[in-house]
Amino acid sequence: MQVLRNLFRAFLRSRRAGGFFQRHHIPTGPGPASSRAASPELTRELLHAARSDARQVLEHLQSGTDGLSHDEAAARLARLGPNEVEHEKPLPWWLHLWQCYKNPFNLLLTVLAVVSYLTEDHKATVVIGSMVVLSTLLRFVQEGRSSRAAARLQALVSNRATVLRPAHMQDSAFADSTPSEPGEAPRPSGFGAQARTEELPLRDLVPGDVIALSAGDMIPCDCRVLAAKDLFVSQAAMTGESLPVEKQPAPVADTPGAAGISAGSVLDAGNLLFMGTNVVSGSAHAVVLATGNRTYFGAIATRVTSTDRAPTAFESGVNSVSWLLIRFAAVMVPLVLVINGVTKNDWLEAFLFALSVAVGLTPEMLPMIVTSTLAKGAVALSRRKVVVKRLDAIQNFGAMDVLCTDKTGTLTQDRIALERHTDVMGHPSDGVLQFAYLNSYWQTGLKNLLDRAVLEHAELTQSMRMAEDYRKVDEIPFDFQRRRMSVVVAERNHHHELICKGALEEILQCCTQMRDGDADLPLTPERVAQVLEVTQQLNSEGLRVVAVAMKEVPPGRTAYSVADESGLTLIGYVAFLDPPKESAAAAIAALHDHGVAVKVLTGDSELVARKVCRDVGLDVGDALLGSDVEALDDAALRNEVERHTLFAKLAPLHKERIVHALRANGHVTGFMGDGINDAAALRAADIGISVDGAVDIAREAADIILLEKSLMVLEQGVIEGRRTFSNMLKYIRMTASSNFGNVFSVLIASAFIPFLPMLPMQLLVQNLLYDVSQIAIPFDNVDEELLKMPLRWNPADLGRFMVFFGPISSLFDVLTFMLMWFVFHADTPGKQTLFQSGWFVVGLLTQTLVVHMIRTPRIPFVQSRAGWPLMLMTAVVMAVGIFLPMGPLASWFKLEPLPAGYFPWMIVILLAYACLTTLLKRVYVKRYGWQ
Repeated sequence: MQVLRNLFRAFLRSRRAGGFFQRHHIPTGPGPASSRAASPELTRELLHAARSDARQVLEHLQSGTDGLSHDEAAARLARLGPNEVEHEKPLPWWLHLWQCYKNPFNLLLTVLAVVSYLTEDHKATVVIGSMVVLSTLLRFVQEGRSSRAAARLQALVSNRATVLRPAHMQDSAFADSTPSEPGEAPRPSGFGAQARTEELPLRDLVPGDVIALSAGDMIPCDCRVLAAKDLFVSQAAMTGESLPVEKQPAPVADTPGAAGISAGSVLDAGNLLFMGTNVVSGSAHAVVLATGNRTYFGAIATRVTSTDRAPTAFESGVNSVSWLLIRFAAVMVPLVLVINGVTKNDWLEAFLFALSVAVGLTPEMLPMIVTSTLAKGAVALSRRKVVVKRLDAIQNFGAMDVLCTDKTGTLTQDRIALERHTDVMGHPSDGVLQFAYLNSYWQTGLKNLLDRAVLEHAELTQSMRMAEDYRKVDEIPFDFQRRRMSVVVAERNHHHELICKGALEEILQCCTQMRDGDADLPLTPERVAQVLEVTQQLNSEGLRVVAVAMKEVPPGRTAYSVADESGLTLIGYVAFLDPPKESAAAAIAALHDHGVAVKVLTGDSELVARKVCRDVGLDVGDALLGSDVEALDDAALRNEVERHTLFAKLAPLHKERIVHALRANGHVTGFMGDGINDAAALRAADIGISVDGAVDIAREAADIILLEKSLMVLEQGVIEGRRTFSNMLKYIRMTASSNFGNVFSVLIASAFIPFLPMLPMQLLVQNLLYDVSQIAIPFDNVDEELLKMPLRWNPADLGRFMVFFGPISSLFDVLTFMLMWFVFHADTPGKQTLFQSGWFVVGLLTQTLVVHMIRTPRIPFVQSRAGWPLMLMTAVVMAVGIFLPMGPLASWFKLEPLPAGYFPWMIVILLAYACLTTLLKRVYVKRYGWQ
């Protein structure tokens, strides 16, 4: 059925595909091919558009410089469908309810309830059915609340675009580029001269539309730049690169062997714009190449939403433990049936008793305990501003031993900050900062992120006062060819200063001198080498370097040009960085202390990532680059991911392969990211973590969403996850070992006693009372040492635990049998009610007492006390267990009052049981440890 569903999805997607691109195949499994975010066909089409000039692109799209006519745009919209990316659709309520219900224990309990109903054991039917309904509904309600909370986080950044439409039927001719009005995108001569603009919903855009973009706009589709002015685009959501990149209309250079070029090179194309990125500064006109699922972003989103999640560590663990217990029951129950049928010669009674044993062996409260424990963890995390979309993620939080994280926006603040201001020799210099401030303050062009970082620098109080002593004379604007800009300012009209800042290479071309201290020295080749050495050192620290130069000019002039950018004196550099979040270093240290290794997976450069890693306290060693990941097969990658902490220059699905490799190595892996390029890895991880400011597709793929920027909530989540897991493990250990002991006791009693040691109804009531006492386990305290290291499901350990502790209770059950047989003479079928009453009380009390014995590796009640809800519930259940045979309900349950002489023996048995269990627990801990 799953294969048919996938084929049907593929058919629907193929029906929707079309336009500039042919439908492309998206790989669905890990491996070298899946390291590309999109298919080779999509990559080739994008590169073809990037290498073609604007005229060829428009001709290929059958469009013009004024865009498409209304009729043509409407026809394409009808043919290709709306510009919408496939999102992960929420499950209908009935399917969500089914997902909450289906697990091995619920299915087994349902079978037992049906059998109980068919055998007219209505009490057992009600008890078992109630457990199934409660556990399912509790999970359904809690996950529904979380999903609705996550849905409220979805917010559209932009919903309309400016589109060019021809004013006349005849499109204008395409010609050479000329500037237009200041602050607008320059139009080629006649570019859109006959066009008018319209505001359209983003979903109505089609391939061939020409759109106008300006600062702050989201890129609504994959586009090819036709004309641009000072266009800077942030691609951090797509590539992880923190700094904005320049975009120009010129075709990219064709290179040999381009047919095999990787997806990373497509993202580097200087004239392509990608859906999901945004314009930081400048303006442009661009033609739409592809929309919806046919975009680069759409390829990633389709892969994420169409691929079913692999079972997480939690799901695999619960299933393995479930099947261990089910296999155990499948062996023990037939033995009970045969032995009782043969020895008692009443096969119907033996069948009902075996059925009760099956119910007793099954930890029927496990689904409810698991769900209520996870729900309590979700509520606790919600108080720390964490939305838990999938309850299972809480336990995965605790089991996580590797956290992979993106850099930009997760470890860093996703903003550019001025990190250094130095002279030419690399020494701190306030004078360089002041000149850089004057340049950024007085320029009237579009201020990019670097200018804003200079203007917002914390040390600029003096510079701001100094700027008031200057007035602007003229400006030489930035352009992409020069990669620098200059302002000319006058200080109290005494003299003029031309201050130039820009890329180091371009600044050096204009300089003849350099300033070292108070001396201006000729810029000889030896000194140029010194300059390059200093700036390379800054670059090696992950800093982006901008050079600052100046010269004094005669005060009589009022107009300056590019020709005046000559004979300059290099005075120093300003260096920028995307700074780490204040909480990042402390959070990583806390995670390390709790046994969680942190690995950084980023699309940014190695140098920048290495600097951030140093700042947050990560010792990264050698980095593994995306090109290296591309060349490795899965087996080799599994070895490499263990050796490396930093992975840089990654394409989106390189991250997914790394996560798959870590999981294949047995790690419970978390991934934290907020960009488009993180979506596939978020879905592949055992636990996907995102933030409320993340792109939609990342929030959809995540299991947990952080509503505050502090990363310290990660440590709190890990601790909460471990507390949750520890409490779940308590219930499974207690129930499994106790039930094993009971069944072992039943087998002994069935072989030597001429009547049933306990009636089926009594066995069910005892089991129900014991389970009621466990309801408070989610609220129990957890020892500190159990929160220090990752916890995970270990079926082998559970089996060993059952076999070790189960016979202890059986030993005291046998002593109780002997007490009732030899001391109180309940040794005939006529006195079986007294025998059954005596074992009912001791069995229930030892089962309840063992809760405190094995909930902790410490000495119970002395070194470790249970939470007050658990203390109260166990005390109440023990009181009820004594009351039932002694009170007015005894006959209803076929019990009878016990003689007064029974109770001193009972106290001795309970004390001996507690002491022996505590002593043997120390032996177990010393030999096997205690998870």
